[in-house]
Amino acid sequence: MASNHIDLSTAVWRKSSFTNGSGGDCVEVVDNLPGIVPVRDSKDPHGPAIIFPTAAWSSFVTAVKDTELPGI
Repeated sequence: MASNHIDLSTAVWRKSSFTNGSGGDCVEVVDNLPGIVPVRDSKDPHGPAIIFPTAAWSSFVTAVKDTELPGI
């Protein structure tokens, strides 16, 4: 049986540029994995990561930057 587990133990995480001075309310991403973008809560670095297809993550980031999402 094949495993869908992605080993992120050596991943280099990058914190959001919107991080406040105290480090709260942040996400971290891994930029250099082909086809996927892992995302995690920076306050829980050993917790789970959500894996997005690169195209979906790119669309989300573009929408946020363009303020296309209500309530953000």
